[in-house]
Amino acid sequence: MNEALWALGRGTGVVSLALFTVSVLLGILNRSGRPLFTLPRFSVALVHRNVALLATAFLAIHLVTLFGDSYAQLRLVDFVVPFLGAAKPFWLGLGTLAVDLMLAIVITALLRGVVGVRVFKAVHWLTYLMWPVALLHSIGNGTDVGQTWFIAFAATCSIAVVAALVWRLSRGFIEYQNVRVERAS
Repeated sequence: MNEALWALGRGTGVVSLALFTVSVLLGILNRSGRPLFTLPRFSVALVHRNVALLATAFLAIHLVTLFGDSYAQLRLVDFVVPFLGAAKPFWLGLGTLAVDLMLAIVITALLRGVVGVRVFKAVHWLTYLMWPVALLHSIGNGTDVGQTWFIAFAATCSIAVVAALVWRLSRGFIEYQNVRVERAS
């Protein structure tokens, strides 16, 4: 049973990282005001939200399966307090930190109407910290880190996010800003 839990934990961790990568990319695209192929901007926002929630669900499965696995040696405190783990405490702590950041992001996103747009946006900026911390966790704690497929996967995710971030920080990023302002008035 431990091997099945371990395999499911590894697999859901990789899928979660892939989905969080797509979510980051969609979030940046959504902020630009551009459509995605034939999807209008409001659809991009919905897909972004749903992909983020799906990534969160896979992350929950990742945590629950590894909690049940004796090899991972996880305790309940390891899910909330970083760097206390029995095995590879630094790398596990990065995963815990990423989970804590993700929870703050998801909770404020779900309560956006209650906490307000300003708080939502401020907390949402934590995504730019959560994603690389999660990637580092997978590199330091993952058992497939030496495999060619994982190196290609991590490199592809990294290149995509860095390219999107460079675009996000560029001068020409918000091409449709005036269109959004005109529609609001």
